[in-house]
Amino acid sequence: MSTTHFGFETVDEKDKARKVRGVFDSVASKYDVMNDLMSGGLHRIWKQYTVMVANLKEGQRALDIAGGTGDLSLAFAKKVGKSGQVVHTDINEAMLRVGRDRLIDKGVHLPTMVCDAEALPFPDNYFDVVSVAFGLRNMTHKDVALKEMNRVLKPRGKLLVLEFSKVAKPLEKAYDLYSFQVLPRIGQMVAGDADSYRYLAESIRMHPGQKELKAMMQQAGFGHVDYHNMTAGITALHVGIKC
Repeated sequence: MSTTHFGFETVDEKDKARKVRGVFDSVASKYDVMNDLMSGGLHRIWKQYTVMVANLKEGQRALDIAGGTGDLSLAFAKKVGKSGQVVHTDINEAMLRVGRDRLIDKGVHLPTMVCDAEALPFPDNYFDVVSVAFGLRNMTHKDVALKEMNRVLKPRGKLLVLEFSKVAKPLEKAYDLYSFQVLPRIGQMVAGDADSYRYLAESIRMHPGQKELKAMMQQAGFGHVDYHNMTAGITALHVGIKC
């Protein structure tokens, strides 16, 4: 039986999705609050930059994978207008419900569906932009998911992968201290769950670095791939253009 990583733990491949689902079921109701606390609000700037790079136009189509509480879906919807389409998806139903309710509260009604990024239920060459923010590292077969994202994009379409990445070396020790000592304590105090935020720190360390992810995207069929480090590499935005 094939194995994969769940943070620093080795698990059967078939069990990873269930374990990841458990993490996000646990933190869904406090997800936005925790994002603000653990990033000092920087996640909003990272997402704003992603929206700017997406450069969506009126009438275009966008797919938000691992869309969670809907930050990017909401921003994309404002760009494409009523003549365009934004599809808000996540593999985790609890996160998706929080996001859907938040969007409705803001008067935005989007197609919202539970789906697996490794088997996207959309036709070939359909979307102008596909995004995945802070979700790729949780996927069991990242190579399969990236190929699926490529498949559903139109030729010259754009994939945006916003993800935690490899921090600059001078900051590594301080970042490790924060990740493994401070972050789980904040998670326990705010969300009542230290283990899920310990997994978060571990999953970041197991995720491919900037150059490795660039190579994976190229292998998935993206002709041009570039990445933009933000906040000293704590996060990176990878941009891939479909051939």
